[in-house]
Amino acid sequence: MEVAPQEKPPVCRIMDYGKFKYQQKKRQHKGHTHHSRNKELRLRPKIGDHDLITKVNRAKEFLGQKDKVIFSVIFRGRENAHVDEGYKLVERLTKELEPVAKLEQSPQMHGRRIVVIFAPK
Repeated sequence: MEVAPQEKPPVCRIMDYGKFKYQQKKRQHKGHTHHSRNKELRLRPKIGDHDLITKVNRAKEFLGQKDKVIFSVIFRGRENAHVDEGYKLVERLTKELEPVAKLEQSPQMHGRRIVVIFAPK
């Protein structure tokens, strides 16, 4: 097989052609693309500040790996009367994640939870 035809004299090598084709195909598949996955983080409306920061940092990790992040604010019992607290929490999340993420789906109420989706920038 001719390796470098432009050289003088041309460089040739004896090799297994089937193995060569296999390695060429393998090199082509090496640069695969990342398949985006959805990662969900669940919150409660009365989450502590430090716990929220931990969740935000975890979300930044996921976004750095090119995954989408779904935040669910779950309400139980009497918390359902204070849905506005959940929306305030989502606003705070949006401000925290603004440098690394864009809002893909705005906050929506699904049953007893507020769902918001962030995608990496």
